[in-house]
Amino acid sequence: MRRETLGFLLGFIGVVIFGATLPATRLAVVSFDPWFVTFARASGAALLAAVLLAALRRPFPRRHGVLLGVAALTLVVGFPGFSSLAMASVPAAHGGVVLGVLPLATAVAAVVVNGERPSPVFWLLALIGTGLVTVFALRDNAGGFAAGDIWLAAAAVSAAIGYAISGRLARQMPGWEVISWALLIALPVAAPLTFVLWQPGYLAAPGEHWMALGYLAAFSMFLGFFAWNAGLALGGIARVGQVQLLQTFVTLAISAAILGEAVSGEMLAFALAVSAIVLLGRKARVGRS
Repeated sequence: MRRETLGFLLGFIGVVIFGATLPATRLAVVSFDPWFVTFARASGAALLAAVLLAALRRPFPRRHGVLLGVAALTLVVGFPGFSSLAMASVPAAHGGVVLGVLPLATAVAAVVVNGERPSPVFWLLALIGTGLVTVFALRDNAGGFAAGDIWLAAAAVSAAIGYAISGRLARQMPGWEVISWALLIALPVAAPLTFVLWQPGYLAAPGEHWMALGYLAAFSMFLGFFAWNAGLALGGIARVGQVQLLQTFVTLAISAAILGEAVSGEMLAFALAVSAIVLLGRKARVGRS
């Protein structure tokens, strides 16, 4: 299998895992404070990372400490925090559509951080795909943007920077190790804040809300990055990042299954159109400086 094809496949696996993040967050913030969700999921994922790193006796990569710190700030704190705040005020399906701008943001970050050079055709396809999901968002929200869209935009910027940094690091170390060290760097802050934000009433939260929090920690915050970071390293950040255009519709499907939201024919039509853009974007030239 070609490196680019394998990278594309791994990226898709990561997108499927990440596609459940907003629905799970939407469930979790019903019972828990958004910032508690942010730091609790980070703490739980960091414990898993610590066990794995200790079992494999991996030394800390000191020369990458600064970049790992940026990854921790953007992926462990930034995106989870902003998306949790957004899910406290807007539906998960709406959030999934608005985050359709993430692939374009990731491509821009790849240019700035890693010196990738997408061709004009690539940029055109990225803009078309982003335009499709933006039109969908406006139609879904009666022609306007909700207040939670501000938090979603901040989440998109944070994730794009984090993805670009992770993809760069994943060319020099395994993708799972990148997210593992980022989680451990954040643990000294995340763990104390988890305890500070804890409320006794959380013990009475429904089991499904605790399961949602567990999914965010084990999958969205940890295992999903195993596939995603490896995919970015193999296939290129800008190109594989376009697979995220499909994440919108993965989120819609999971929202329908978990939260009971309806999936209309219009949604499916947009899904098919965006899928076509992703396939074309995969073939567009992306150079590296």
